[in-house]
Amino acid sequence: MEFIKVSQAETIIQSRVKDFGSEEVPFERTLGRVLAEDLYADRDLPPFNRPTVDGIAIQFHSFNTGIHQFRIRATQAAGEEPSGIEKDDECVEIMTGAALHDSVDTVIRYEDITIKDSLATINVQEIKKGQNIHPQGKDKRKGDIVAKANQIITPALVGLAASIGKIKLTVKRLPHIVVITTGNEMVSADTTPASYQLRRSNDSTIKAVLQPYDTKADTLHLNDDYSLIKRELMRCLQAYNVILMSGGVSMGKFDYVPKALQELKVEELFHKVKQRPGKPFWFGAHGNDALVFAFPGNPVSAFMCLHRYFLPWLESSLGIEQKPVYAVLNKNISFPHPLQYFAQVKLAVNEKGNLLAEPLEGNGSGDFSNLIDTDAFLELPLEKDKFKKGEVYRVWKYKF
Repeated sequence: MEFIKVSQAETIIQSRVKDFGSEEVPFERTLGRVLAEDLYADRDLPPFNRPTVDGIAIQFHSFNTGIHQFRIRATQAAGEEPSGIEKDDECVEIMTGAALHDSVDTVIRYEDITIKDSLATINVQEIKKGQNIHPQGKDKRKGDIVAKANQIITPALVGLAASIGKIKLTVKRLPHIVVITTGNEMVSADTTPASYQLRRSNDSTIKAVLQPYDTKADTLHLNDDYSLIKRELMRCLQAYNVILMSGGVSMGKFDYVPKALQELKVEELFHKVKQRPGKPFWFGAHGNDALVFAFPGNPVSAFMCLHRYFLPWLESSLGIEQKPVYAVLNKNISFPHPLQYFAQVKLAVNEKGNLLAEPLEGNGSGDFSNLIDTDAFLELPLEKDKFKKGEVYRVWKYKF
């Protein structure tokens, strides 16, 4: 299969978007998941008229007729039964958030009154009816939608669910994912490598990228043994919805992954994309079941492909609205190769509110350390080889 363009690879991957259903989860454990139902107010919000300041509550009509001194009939804290008045010259000393009684309709803050011998004197000449009150139902009425489906659950949404008594939330079910690394030269992070070996990082990196979605992927490392790779891939194709691979997809003598997948009847949808980094990227499907994203082993290549292709697929499958982000190139770039270039950039906002992208030169797709000092990949079009300061291009952020 010939090299394809980035846009073609994107279209093919997005054509394989899949809904994995939904499940109910206790609301305290839904952070990062995707809400699969609209949430409704179970009562008015706020559920009662409530003062927004500490002070006294009166009937506005009394002040309007010339009464400026009021006898304190009761003192009411938040959470207590509402206390009312019976006479025009009475008031209730009340705290922020308490439920107002129907007999009072205006709150005057402590700063505007003097209290002595259980008498509250208003020291200002003008007040407004209903001032310093958050009215019942001002935010939402009972039955109103308070949160729409298909959004990532944030701490604020968890709090909202608690406020409406929604102790279980219906969320999008996540795909079962396994992350597979390959290569004899790769050893675990807790090992002291020999002079010819490297510590694995792609598996940990991919799992960390998935963590904000509350996706807990399994991991597996395979040495460059064709029989082993084929056997384990056969098992994983039955056990997982998605296989994320790293390494073994290029043209080397020990790059067994494409051959093993072919033997297992995984349809190759493309292999090799006109891009840098990440050119050897392989993508395929096992019937209507598992998808295989086989990234190059180089850390930056795998990292870019994960953000450019897999995360958009995951968000589409979960129904998350994707909003493209664009930045202004802040420095001239020249890239004289017939490939779509994903430049590592540092982002900043100027005094006009424009997002600026400052390219940082790296040392190739194996230079993972350069990602620490950058924020995003700037996607530069295949059709050009010179990119000028001031031009606007899409960015794929990996630091927030």
